[in-house]
Amino acid sequence: MSKISEVTQKMTNYRWTIVGMLFFATTINYLDRQVLSLTWKDFIAPEFHWTNDDYGTITSLFSLFYAIGMLFAGRFIDWLDTKKGFLVAIFIWSIGAILHAFAGIATSGIVAGEWFVGFEGAKEAIALTNNIGRVMNVSVVIFVFARFVLAIGEAGNFPAAIKTTAEYFPKKDRAYATSIFNAGATVGALASPVIIPLIAERYGWEMSFIIIGGFGFIWMGFWLFVYQKPEVHPKVNAAELEYIQQDLKAETALNPNANTANEKKLKFVQLLKYKQTWAFAFGKFMTDGVWWFYLFWTPSYLSSVYGLKSSDPQSQIALFVLYAITLLSIIGGWLPSYFVNKKGMNPYAGRMKSMLIFAFFPLLALVAQPLGHISYWLPVIIIGIAGAAHQAWSANIFSTVGDMFPRTAIATITGIGGLAGGLGSVIINKSSGVLFDFAGNTQMVFMGFKGEEAGYFIIFSFCAVAYLIGWGVMKLLVPTYKPIVTE
Repeated sequence: MSKISEVTQKMTNYRWTIVGMLFFATTINYLDRQVLSLTWKDFIAPEFHWTNDDYGTITSLFSLFYAIGMLFAGRFIDWLDTKKGFLVAIFIWSIGAILHAFAGIATSGIVAGEWFVGFEGAKEAIALTNNIGRVMNVSVVIFVFARFVLAIGEAGNFPAAIKTTAEYFPKKDRAYATSIFNAGATVGALASPVIIPLIAERYGWEMSFIIIGGFGFIWMGFWLFVYQKPEVHPKVNAAELEYIQQDLKAETALNPNANTANEKKLKFVQLLKYKQTWAFAFGKFMTDGVWWFYLFWTPSYLSSVYGLKSSDPQSQIALFVLYAITLLSIIGGWLPSYFVNKKGMNPYAGRMKSMLIFAFFPLLALVAQPLGHISYWLPVIIIGIAGAAHQAWSANIFSTVGDMFPRTAIATITGIGGLAGGLGSVIINKSSGVLFDFAGNTQMVFMGFKGEEAGYFIIFSFCAVAYLIGWGVMKLLVPTYKPIVTE
């Protein structure tokens, strides 16, 4: 009889409250990230004279900063630990989000010498200057700085969330818990097209950054009182703690000499020697950029190809439906549990089988652009399905870290994967901006598509096959379950 069954008191479920906090943090994370993508084309670009390439530069540099930030954030979270690390991360990214709002005033001051003006005064000063090129360049640099601060802070979200999940859930439940908090990305993206353009139209694009950025400070207040480690939390009783720590008990039974309570911390260089590290990193490199492309470019895609501005009701409904579809990603947490509990697979095998299934759905992106000539709703639905598949994939690839690495290395490995994913995002976002401008200016023809449509078809085609490539390399590097154990 297991020790879990020996605990007679009714088990508390406080771990799900913690998941709720992670969910809201991720929702805020993606709301802050989406403000720019929903305001640049119709509100910001006319003021600063941006091109697709300018926007591509800003988003690709954000991805680069985020990637580098993830590398250090993971180590930072492991060093500072979960509670303080999360507070620092969300404080920094909330400040970064709000900084965007003052880009117009800063541009006005640098270009026109008008510093002590409000948002409307800055617009007037910028409009009166004849140096459009300088306005464009200065505003881009200022937005890049604001995105840098945002990226450094946001980089801490997933390392902290994955580490928290490993603290509060046994391995068999981590993918499900991850899929729940990761759904915050979808909910944030879902709420964005409804909230952000409305704020921007009524109160100015600047206020959309300030209002959305303020949500993070509210979350910080709750986190201070909600989170403690499960072994010392007064709301986690003995039965729940026994359930949470069942893997530690099982590992101790199999290897009595293993010191799971005080695992040896692996150095960064040591972690790079393991194939498991490179498998996770490559899977993130191939697929993170796909999600970020959908996130950053879909509003622009609807505007450029179908003439639907982000403030138009049709565009807002389309984006709402698109991200509502991605909520199907919660299946990503249930499916590996089914393979583990019903088919007797180990957690890693169950996740890899689930990821292979999810890797086939993005292939629909190959027909997104061709079917768009029938109705814009068809690519919207297809992108939604591909986004759901990504989030399901993402919940499982994150959970493989907890399967294979000791807890002391989870945030660091998550950061390494985040770096790889961010680099992939840099490539796809920058190349997309360059490609779309080139295709539009030259009216490039490719596979029957012309102009920007041809550019989008090329990027959609890459997005379609990225997951199968990523899964294949991961399987090649780590064909079977092989956890790393520290002595």
